[in-house]
Amino acid sequence: MMRIYACLLALATTLATSLSAQNYSIVPEPVSFTLSKTAGSFTVNSSTKINNMGSGLEPSANFLASYVQKLYGTKLDTIRGGNIADITLYNLFNKEPRAGAYELQVNSKGIFIGGDDAEGVFHGVQTLLQLLAQNKKDAGFTLPFMTIRDYPRFAYRSMHLDEGRHFFGMDFVKKYIDYLAMHKMNYFHWHLTEDQGWRIEIKKYPRLTEVGGFRNGTIIGRYPGTGNDNLRYGGFYTQDQIREIVKYAESRHITIIPEIELPGHASAAIAAYPELSCFPEEATYKYFPKESVWAGDTTGKQVIQGWGVYDDVFVPSENTFKFLEDVFDEVLALFSSKYIHIGGDESPKTNWKRSAFCQQLIKEKGLKDEHELQSYFIQRVEKFLNAKGRTIIGWDEILEGGLAPNAVVMSWRGEEGGIAAAKENHKVIMTPGNYVYLDHSQTRNEDSVTFSAYTPIEETYSYDPLPAELPADKHSYIWGAQGNVWTEYMKNPSKVEYMIFPRLSALSEVLWSPKEKRSWDAFDKKIPFLIDLYKLIGTNYSKAYFETVATVEPSANHEGLLVKLESPLAEAKSIYTHEIPGATTADRNNYKQAVKINGSSKFTYWTELDGNPMSSKVTLDFSINKASGKMITLADTPSKSYPGQGGAFGLVNGLRSAKGMNSVEWLGFNGDDLDATIDLGRSTTISSVELHILESPGSWIYAPRILEVQVSNDGKNFKTAGTTQTFDKKELMMGSMTINTGKQQARYIRLKARNQGVIADGKAGAGHKAWLFADEIIVR
Repeated sequence: MMRIYACLLALATTLATSLSAQNYSIVPEPVSFTLSKTAGSFTVNSSTKINNMGSGLEPSANFLASYVQKLYGTKLDTIRGGNIADITLYNLFNKEPRAGAYELQVNSKGIFIGGDDAEGVFHGVQTLLQLLAQNKKDAGFTLPFMTIRDYPRFAYRSMHLDEGRHFFGMDFVKKYIDYLAMHKMNYFHWHLTEDQGWRIEIKKYPRLTEVGGFRNGTIIGRYPGTGNDNLRYGGFYTQDQIREIVKYAESRHITIIPEIELPGHASAAIAAYPELSCFPEEATYKYFPKESVWAGDTTGKQVIQGWGVYDDVFVPSENTFKFLEDVFDEVLALFSSKYIHIGGDESPKTNWKRSAFCQQLIKEKGLKDEHELQSYFIQRVEKFLNAKGRTIIGWDEILEGGLAPNAVVMSWRGEEGGIAAAKENHKVIMTPGNYVYLDHSQTRNEDSVTFSAYTPIEETYSYDPLPAELPADKHSYIWGAQGNVWTEYMKNPSKVEYMIFPRLSALSEVLWSPKEKRSWDAFDKKIPFLIDLYKLIGTNYSKAYFETVATVEPSANHEGLLVKLESPLAEAKSIYTHEIPGATTADRNNYKQAVKINGSSKFTYWTELDGNPMSSKVTLDFSINKASGKMITLADTPSKSYPGQGGAFGLVNGLRSAKGMNSVEWLGFNGDDLDATIDLGRSTTISSVELHILESPGSWIYAPRILEVQVSNDGKNFKTAGTTQTFDKKELMMGSMTINTGKQQARYIRLKARNQGVIADGKAGAGHKAWLFADEIIVR
């Protein structure tokens, strides 16, 4: 051991600089990375040996050797103890106070990776593997002399995977764990039960997988679907497979946190054991949206075949609690994690409200309402798990009705729930949808079916899990953050990879790197390396990074529109064609300046590098009307989750969605009205006003209850020009509400679309605020 320290001491006396370190890409960015001013390098080749000289380091040595052989065909022998070898793994003995810290040094004697614990050494191995990928030579890998010192910013760094909607199998889950390890993540949140499938074997309740593990069909396309595939679908993990996966993760210093959803998202369990429902005799089909197509038998309890949220939740009976305790007893025997996720989100209260048993229980327990009944439910489960030495994690809805005493809160509906929990001295995991929901599209021009929201890699990278408004003395309660992968629209592993990369790499830097070391410009320069790394390990990834970005703006005088293009790479070119009705050809053009759009036309653009296409072609189909490009103001801003393209201006940009929910054109208002005023610039003859909207009740999106149009010539005195409650629904859940005003003069047009407000009982999302989605106002 003395030889190691003598070697490191000699290296520490060498003058170093960080200037040349900028030529290397390490993700996540380390705390400190310096290259020696003294010229020199060390080469790793087939004669190189790996020596693990510390406690528990053999798995890291074996991982390094197997990885290099698998990817490069270079065999590295491993040895244990004795003198230092070419690559030496050793213990630092708590030099850094943070778990996972490591130090990597390259000098004339070899490569040295020291960690405060085995986890730290493993993280150092991940860094070394990234360095090897950038220094491959014919004879091996030549690394310059360097020193890296590193440790994580947050203690909880995690990714989630939903296997309730789609089942991926053991091979992919292991690969997924490797992706997390590569990015120095240390937790894996495994979502194993859902309305659409129960994926974990419970020996005392075999019907959970025999019945609950399979559904008779799946809706086609975006919810509510265009049909049903009528194919039996499912799968589950045996307990032996679970043990193998847990052991695999532990060898990579990743803790698996299983999620057993309750009291909602329970349809699969109820299909297996109907007595767990408030209404065992009611058919599941009753709860299925009428606009969706059901496959097979419509009687009795069934596993749900579509997406969304369903009213058939667990009844809070002693029988249910006994069932859950039995289930958790088997779950706890499989997972070593101190933490167990119990869900708690999106649990409708409709059935509890109409259940005589639930209402009597509320009276007996002195509860205020159904929200306190949910709190009672959660606290019963927490008490059981606490007695077993485990701590619960729940989605932020567990705050409603009173927070369980020892619960960890996972804040997904923005940061508000996390802030509230931290102020009450509860540990918090931040996972707000706007930043880290990786089921959102990475591009504005997504061709495949995805969730309708748009979260580009820049947005993910910009996230800081520490809210600015949280008092400094509460910062310690922010445990970390997590990326969520909901798989309604991810049927296979390739689609999962396409959705998570490269955003997983961005998130890893958010969670690991010091805030002051993070820079989008610096990370942006690493993306070409990351693309090469993804290719090396054989994973799919999104090409959104290479897409030209189009922005539609009003012209200077609000007469017409301008399209501006921005290339993602300095050396790439943005190419476009502009197809104008009546023109004989649409010439190909290299973009140089903003393009004026004066009339209805098709504008197509894409990215090229050295004459080769780098992205797919995107077409903007402009339909110009009297409101296009005009000044518009909104009384209320749309939700941050659905801001549309350019905010309020997106309602007059001449573009209507042709993709249903799979579009970023929509402005979403949660419980609020859409109240817009358009200035046409001068008194103009109008005859009709149309609002293009989307309605998807299963997603809690409803058409306005009434649309009113008012007109004015001075912007102060408005008169009503008409109202309507008629929604002319067309395809893909889209349609219009139109008011024929009759010919009249107006400069200002005020459009009021009244939100449905709180969703009525008996409808999807009952008791919650309705969403109102609109993307264009058309004035003729």
